[in-house]
Amino acid sequence: MGGFTGGALTAAVSNGGGLGLLGGGHGDLDWLDRELPIVADGTDEPWGVGFLSWAIDDRAVKRALAYKPAAVMLSFGDPRPFADLVRQAEAILIIQVTDLNEARRAVEIGADVIVAQGTEAGGHGAQRGRSTLPFVPVVVDLAAPTVVLAAGGIADGRGVAAALALGAAGALIGTRFLATAEALIEPSASTAIVAGHGEDTERNTVLDIARGSRWPLRYSARTLGHPYLDQWRGREDELAADASARQAYQAGVASGDLPPRPVWASEAIDLINDRPPAAELVGALAAQAEDALARAGRR
Repeated sequence: MGGFTGGALTAAVSNGGGLGLLGGGHGDLDWLDRELPIVADGTDEPWGVGFLSWAIDDRAVKRALAYKPAAVMLSFGDPRPFADLVRQAEAILIIQVTDLNEARRAVEIGADVIVAQGTEAGGHGAQRGRSTLPFVPVVVDLAAPTVVLAAGGIADGRGVAAALALGAAGALIGTRFLATAEALIEPSASTAIVAGHGEDTERNTVLDIARGSRWPLRYSARTLGHPYLDQWRGREDELAADASARQAYQAGVASGDLPPRPVWASEAIDLINDRPPAAELVGALAAQAEDALARAGRR
């Protein structure tokens, strides 16, 4: 959600009863300076900021902490260089994990909350990860009594109810909130998510290579289909060595022949069919989860 979850979306989620997380991503200071005041002024409820551990430095975390977020989430890479900064600010330390080694490290670090992300998730995740259904309860058992949230392929209240049944305390939801009124996303990408299907998504490294992204190779990204993906699937090493092909990608984006960014999307996009205000969506998810749990109890 880096860059897509700005201050307006973060505030709306918190105002609706969730914990909104600002998508701090790579820690762009200009972006943070623009969006942090929006969320700080937009809600009196708790909110947080998420960062990519491999991509940031102390400056981004300190800039965010100056606005007194209730929580900071660190994902993908070693969170240890930033954990003490978060603790010193008395913010909740949330660490997202994609395998059991990362989960053990999060426990050792003393994470307050651990997010167990399955491979159904949109955007980046473990290249060789595990599905949400079997992964979450293993992390719940490993991390007890630390609070665990489920992530990956959760887009409605039934998914939230399933997360609770697996022993998680709740769910971290990404792709569903890309299709909301407040998301900082190109209209074409939002439309593609609403129209898309889970089988249209694919975990790949092609688009990171084509974009010249510095993402660690152990993390691939689930995206919707893309012309470059069709052209270079299975030829990733060749693409990485072909500077002219990467330049052609940039030229295609500049000319409008290629989408400006990949469309990150989870396998659950079949369940996304509208673009509501985010606060309304939080309420709808909670009501759906309650209904699903009640129906399961009656059975």
